Amino acid sequence: MDTYSVDVVYQAINALFQGNNPKEQEKANKWLQDFQKSIYSWTIADELLHQKRDLHANYFAAQTMRNKIQNSFSELPPHTHESLRDSLITHIGQIDEQTDNVIVTQLSLAVADLALLMATWQEPINDLLVTLSPHPAAVWPLLEVLKVLPEEIDSRYLRLGANRREEVHKQLDASAECVLKFLCMCLQRDDLNQQRVWNATLRTYSAWLVIHAFPVAHIYNNALTQLAFRLLTLPDTSGKLHDNASECVCALLSCMNTRQDNIIEGESSVEAQIFGAVCSLETPYHLSVAHEDTDKTINYCRIFTSLCDAFFFEILGDPQKPHYGLKGVDLVLLCVGHFDYEVAEITFHLWYKLSEDLFQRNDDQLTALFRPHIERLISALYRHSQMESDHDGLIEENNNFYDFRRKVSDLIKDVAFIVGSGACFKQMFLILQTPETTWESTEAALFIMQNVAKNILPDENEVIPKVVEAILNMSEQTHIAVRYTAILLIGELCDWIENHPESLEAVLNFLLYALQQKNGLAPAAAMALTSICSACRKKMVCHINGLVEIARSLESFQINNDVAIGLLKGISLILTRLPRDQLQPALREIVGFQLQPLALLVEGSSEASVHKGERNDPAYWIDRACAVIRHTNPDIPDAVEHPTVAILTDAWQLISRVMDKFQTDLRIMERTCRLIRYGIRMVRKQAVLLVEPLIKQMVVLYAVQHHSCFLYVGSILVDEFAKTHECIAGLLEMLQAFIEPTFGLLQMENGLRNNPDTVDDFFRLASRYLDCCPRQLLQSNLITPIFQCALIACSLDHREANSSVMKFFINILVWGRPLDQWQQSQHRHDDCRPLVVELANQHGSALVMNLIQASVFQLHSYMLADVGEVLYELKQVVGNERMRPFLEHSLDALPKKNSGGYVTATQQQLDEFRCTVLRADSTKAISQALKTFTRLFR
Repeated sequence: MDTYSVDVVYQAINALFQGNNPKEQEKANKWLQDFQKSIYSWTIADELLHQKRDLHANYFAAQTMRNKIQNSFSELPPHTHESLRDSLITHIGQIDEQTDNVIVTQLSLAVADLALLMATWQEPINDLLVTLSPHPAAVWPLLEVLKVLPEEIDSRYLRLGANRREEVHKQLDASAECVLKFLCMCLQRDDLNQQRVWNATLRTYSAWLVIHAFPVAHIYNNALTQLAFRLLTLPDTSGKLHDNASECVCALLSCMNTRQDNIIEGESSVEAQIFGAVCSLETPYHLSVAHEDTDKTINYCRIFTSLCDAFFFEILGDPQKPHYGLKGVDLVLLCVGHFDYEVAEITFHLWYKLSEDLFQRNDDQLTALFRPHIERLISALYRHSQMESDHDGLIEENNNFYDFRRKVSDLIKDVAFIVGSGACFKQMFLILQTPETTWESTEAALFIMQNVAKNILPDENEVIPKVVEAILNMSEQTHIAVRYTAILLIGELCDWIENHPESLEAVLNFLLYALQQKNGLAPAAAMALTSICSACRKKMVCHINGLVEIARSLESFQINNDVAIGLLKGISLILTRLPRDQLQPALREIVGFQLQPLALLVEGSSEASVHKGERNDPAYWIDRACAVIRHTNPDIPDAVEHPTVAILTDAWQLISRVMDKFQTDLRIMERTCRLIRYGIRMVRKQAVLLVEPLIKQMVVLYAVQHHSCFLYVGSILVDEFAKTHECIAGLLEMLQAFIEPTFGLLQMENGLRNNPDTVDDFFRLASRYLDCCPRQLLQSNLITPIFQCALIACSLDHREANSSVMKFFINILVWGRPLDQWQQSQHRHDDCRPLVVELANQHGSALVMNLIQASVFQLHSYMLADVGEVLYELKQVVGNERMRPFLEHSLDALPKKNSGGYVTATQQQLDEFRCTVLRADSTKAISQALKTFTRLFR
């Protein structure tokens, strides 16, 4: 305690907030963080709040108190909970007009979190109302506590658990009427600032609406709802009040959005009233547009969109009897038509939702009902997509308008089926034909056409030939943005071009010319050419010489490396179609264009001179070579040598030197390993001569650098060669060589958390052995330490890494299934079962314990399906008689009560989970039971 005292803490706060020495401030910050973790911070923070020395000390103390309750409540013995509560309420009661809002928020959160955690505090809402509501100064913090309390129920830090959450919801439902009365009384008090009280009460009311504490029948005819709608209709409502009133109405609509199909009598009339009230906001919306008050316009847009969400399933009801809620879609379209595209963007999620539902229902009449709305939507998106008339050049990537057009592109692709892609294309073509069409209108129309072109039938002969002809004859005086989008449209019409081969020659000449330009058109031309290579493979074979020249000249084009790689992919798809005698020389030539500069880099440059993404970056050339090898996939019989084999063999020495020279650069190593991976996958067992030198080099480099990509390449080698008997011993030696550096890395402090890629790739490697040579691995002395490492790693909450660990367990346990559970089509190793049964009996208890603990305390809910599969497979191996004590032991280890004193899981719930797992006849049943069970602790 000598280290921590009020004065010492105060000095550290001063040093942090008022000092001017960065090193001393950093030191003070570290000291205060350690102090907050100590048990003494409870009493010292409380004392600082009582003393009120200055703003910084008060803020720090309030934040500390909130953090301690949220993260370290278990430190306090139960008998101290009441005194902590009383002290916090005292601090809340001493808040006045001068108290900083941040301090009010922190103290309010502290009280709210305590109310949620402290089981012995039976009626926190009523207690707070009785204690604080009579005092005018205490109304503000009371409103803040009442606001944050429902918001904190689902806090992932508090981990209340399903039982406690249900109990709290019942408490809040029971107190809802009192809270509503209090909020309405606040509106009538004349001893409080009106604007401030309106803002505070609306925020609190919204928080209670979100958790559906009030019945739908009671939420319209009360003073708060009426106030919110009144404020939204008044033109002079302040921005802050308008925001809070909008939030309130959106929260109110969310209550309707979650109601059940069987609407209680009386609720439908309330819904109609609410719908009418929202529709009455159309006039205020127009006023906000006229006054160019975009913030208010955005609020109305959010409300109209929420209205459609609330009535979504009614709107999609019987198309013969359209629901009155359809008017809401018209209101949303009003907003889409606003001159600011940011307003339109707010509605996008609704159109996605609508298109998905219509697609799933596949009802022509219902789709026809919404066709006029989608036509209006597309027309509005066409206008929003137009560039400024005085804009020179192309749209810069990564600015807001570029991002918006990308979202428009995705949306149009989603909704086009409702109006028909052909009809949409034709509608835009009519715009192009309008006399005196401006360049920005032309570009926007081409942009819309580009997004539907792929879905037009390839035999269309009315509009597309005219569009293609117009694009091919476009003059160089045409605005660069129009030409750029037109070229992209040509690429999207690749299936039509494949069906109209007479147009191919002219299109290729057009694209080749654009590719050579230095004005920004080259990337569009390259992408279009890639699409045409992909769609017209057979017809492009006769153009292979020209394509090889393009590959040779890549560096002369104004395109980035990603676009160049895409173009090489397209060329490689044509290479695949060549006769064998033409394929290998062309492939060797194109790969050589990439490897020759790489060889010069290995000979000359030092590692320090590498600039990422530039020509002196080895990855720049490795990625290009990889693209060619990956996508040149000719149909070669197993008995015939693959054309890539000789190229890989010749390139091995260069690849090996790259791995040696740039071994410390993880990025270059990952790209090199990817090249090796695709090379081996392409030629498969014909790469056998490379296996031994590759393994030797990887083992040496991995021991020093610990790059997990070497483990991944190892798993590829196992997959391809472990079924060849003579390779198994060498591959097991590789695994043994990988184990020591891997375990050394993972056993370091935070080793698992800091190296999820290593966990992922190592257990993926182990799983490949179990797939390809299970008996040899299970009989080796490697399996036990790997299994024990997996037991520790199963608590890692990294998606891919945890998935690999679970797949490892599954792949082991599958080999222990009873013989009668193997399907005839499955390859069985009878001698594996006793080895797995022994392993499962020996480590099964620890496995179940770790899986249950990880599921409850560490893993995300989306990871539990894999855990369920492991438990199911373990049950198959050991049987219910052995599984029952494993489960009982694991469940007994879980805490029955939380630090707040409430029950986490009842004995009935524990028994129910155990019985469900033992009875389950599918992994899905266990996974579902696990998800339900873990909610008791979250």
